[in-house]
Amino acid sequence: MFISIIRFWALGWIDKLYIQPIFFFSYHGFEWIKPLGSLTYLLFFICGISALFVAVGLRYKWAIITFFLSFTYIELMDKTTYLNHYYFVSVLSFLLIFLPAGNYFSWDTLKKPRKLFLQIPQWNIDAIKLLLCIVYLYAGLAKLNSEWLFQGMPLKIWLPTKDYLPMIGFLFRYDWMIYLFAWGGALYDLIIPFLLLNRKTRGFGFMMVVFFHLLTAILFPIGMFPYLMIFSALIFFNYQFHQKIIDRLLEILNIKNRKIHPIQDTSFRHSLINTAKIIILALFFLIQIGLPLRYVLYPGNLFWTEEGYRWSWRVMLMEKAGLAQFKIVDNASGSWFYVNNEDFLTSFQEKQMATQPDFILQYAHFLNEYFSQQGMTDLSIFVDCFVALNGRKSTRYIDPKFDLTKGYESFAHKSWILPFNE
Repeated sequence: MFISIIRFWALGWIDKLYIQPIFFFSYHGFEWIKPLGSLTYLLFFICGISALFVAVGLRYKWAIITFFLSFTYIELMDKTTYLNHYYFVSVLSFLLIFLPAGNYFSWDTLKKPRKLFLQIPQWNIDAIKLLLCIVYLYAGLAKLNSEWLFQGMPLKIWLPTKDYLPMIGFLFRYDWMIYLFAWGGALYDLIIPFLLLNRKTRGFGFMMVVFFHLLTAILFPIGMFPYLMIFSALIFFNYQFHQKIIDRLLEILNIKNRKIHPIQDTSFRHSLINTAKIIILALFFLIQIGLPLRYVLYPGNLFWTEEGYRWSWRVMLMEKAGLAQFKIVDNASGSWFYVNNEDFLTSFQEKQMATQPDFILQYAHFLNEYFSQQGMTDLSIFVDCFVALNGRKSTRYIDPKFDLTKGYESFAHKSWILPFNE
């Protein structure tokens, strides 16, 4: 994540995504989290430094709390940039707040051996394994749908554009390769947790992890996510494996083994605080298991309405393109006009807004507030919106007769989304 922050900064994305826009799309319930303007650079600096401190184990507890808060704040500033792996980093860093990850091979224990734990309960390791298993299994279950398995969508749109790749590119012109990727991807997500959990198949499973994620990195521009998953999978190996890595690092760093040994035999001790941690983490995992299932509470096609879509490990399952034209009606005079979205949104924001109902509603309320400040106090706002899902012809998405100023964001179903008929 330290490397990721440097990469984000170097590519100019801080300015492009968090400073240049004049309007930001907030998450429901987190409207109070606002962009910080030029201070955003300071926020990223704090996030990057805390990530480095976590990596070397320097002031670990404060560092991981700081990283979780700063990274999650960045994530919540604008939902236009939502990605599953950003969410993964947030939940993993939250989990690590409650685990003694800085109490063995770390700067803290090197300087203060009394902080070193020679033993911790197995559930500390299993908690990270469980989170990874949840991610993979839900990602696999999400692929068990007709779009992915029987229509090869959206891979049938994406993969043929990679036919320029050497050696393998020409294969993406054939449907059988598209379906091989679709079925293989679903099978991989569903079986990889069990391969990694089993000692006899762990080595083979890890080779599959490396192959799958490196191939994903080559085919799709999804940043650091493949490398996050590759290195996270190392948690499934036993302690002897990790001790060999640590011994090798000690040799490279020219640190004698005795320096990381405690003065006395210390271990993770049972206490009221540790019991509270277990209770918190039990609730945490109940949320992680339940949250991806909330989509069953909503009617309609999930890919169409996207109600219950986020935070459910649905990775790269659809391709949507849309066009949204907003009509502002002055009820006092009866006059009306269309909005040029480029006056208020970046091209990236407009692309995201045109296919997601909560974005459309939030943008309409922003327009209402903006034009009200211009003296137009009694407005109605309508949208003429068309969306194409997974290569289909575009169809009308939002009820054009619904006044968006009358709608308010909530967790209830948005009845003004037109039904998906096929």
